Parts: sequence; C-alpha cells; structure tokens
Amino acid sequence: MDTQFDSETQASLQEDGTWSLLLSDQWNIGENPNGGYLIIPALRAMQLNESHKDPLSVTAHFLRPGTGNEQAEISTELIRSGRSVTTTRGTLRQNGTTRLELMAAFGDLSESSAHDYEIVIEPPDIPPPEECLERSGEQQGVDLVINNRVEMRMSPPDPENTGQTKAEVSGWIRLVDGRDPDVLSLVLFADAFPPPIFSYVGRVGWVPTIEFTAHIRKRPEPGWVQGKFWTEDLRDGRMIETGLLWDSKGDLVAQSRQLAMFLPMED
Repeated sequence: MDTQFDSETQASLQEDGTWSLLLSDQWNIGENPNGGYLIIPALRAMQLNESHKDPLSVTAHFLRPGTGNEQAEISTELIRSGRSVTTTRGTLRQNGTTRLELMAAFGDLSESSAHDYEIVIEPPDIPPPEECLERSGEQQGVDLVINNRVEMRMSPPDPENTGQTKAEVSGWIRLVDGRDPDVLSLVLFADAFPPPIFSYVGRVGWVPTIEFTAHIRKRPEPGWVQGKFWTEDLRDGRMIETGLLWDSKGDLVAQSRQLAMFLPMED
C-alpha cells in the first residue's frame, strides 16, 4: 500500500512522454508547497536508468512558487547515461508556467569500494527526539500545513547562544505516515527544517530559495533522521544556508546548500 509520501509525489506517464500529477496542498508552508516537496515528483520522473535510481547530486532552481491542489506537468531529458552515473534534466510546470528546473546525477549507492582514506563527519550531540520540541508554526509566524506530513523535533536552543550569536538549528525529522526514510525523502528533509536565520533575528517573513543543491551520500537506515543547518553568510538581502543529515546509526547521509532571499516581514 502506498504511503502519503509515495502517492502524493508519484506522477503518471502521459502518451506524449511527459508526466502529470496533482500537487498536494498538505506539504504547504504558508500558501505554497515546500520546495523540497516540489523536487520529489520531478526526481521520480527523472529516474530514467533502471540501474541508476539513487540521486547522487540534485540541483534545483526555483523560478516561481508552486501551487498546491493544482495539476503539474513534468518533462525530462536524458543528458548522458554512463557506466556509473546517469545525468538527467527535469522541468516542472503549472498552467504553462515553469516553476522548477532540475539537474540531477543518479547512480547506485548500494555499490561500495574499499579506499584507504576516509573523512567522517560525526553528528552533533543533541537530546533524543522525545526530549526535543515540536516544530511550531506560531514560532515561525506562518501556517505549517506540512506538519501534517512531516514530524519535526527541534533541539532546545544552545545555552551558549542566548545572545543569538549563531544562525543555527538542529533537530530530528521523519515522515508522519511511518514510511522509513530513503534517498528521495532525504532531499525533502534537506529543505524542510526552519531557516536557521530565524534563530538569529527572529521571525523575518519569507525566505524563498533561489537555488538548492543536495548531495546524497548513503541510503539511510530506518528511524529518525538528524539534521543540523546553519547560515554564516547574509548580505544584500541574500543568504547561504548549509545543512547536514545523519541517519539513525549516526552515518552522514546527505549534505545540502542553498541560496535564498531574505525578505523582511511586512507590517
């Protein structure tokens, strides 16, 4: 039986070679679907090589916000299919208007090879999910409909950051429907945490993403996924956010980086 995540991100192949689906409004942040959610149906359509199903690198350019509860069309183009990597381009449109442009490299993360050198990024030491705080739309100043689909537990603020000297958030995330995480949901999770800039300046209004890149490093183990996100660069109304995700065994499973606009809250 399909889960909510599967049924609401699976497009149907049309006779003309494009894909179509009704975007759900249950992944909304405010009035529009979360950008990470928009990426997933396009990624599914872009899995053109049966031997290369795992997204290794995903780069998305958000041209316009998507609209929930409306039909979307996805077109794909195979750029190159090699022995280890397949590269595909995807475009998501609604009402004839391009909303999202994607480029992704796919491979097989079940393949492994022995190497003499390895650099490991350990997860931060934060309380377990049951001791963390549920994500609140009231704190963010926006209606978080996405909480119907994604459960998030935020680590209590660092006592050493009481003066709001760091733009950083940490916590745990999983799908509400009980579906175990996989490489696709990792892309969603990398864009689902609250913008860390909020921990520095408070509620600022809208932080729309211009460009988002995720690198998937490993297929995650079942259970909660731990995340840490931070912003170190904010100027001229634009900021860069960096993120890391670890699975329930503490292995790094994804890294992300995005360029976003910083729009003050209107009175």
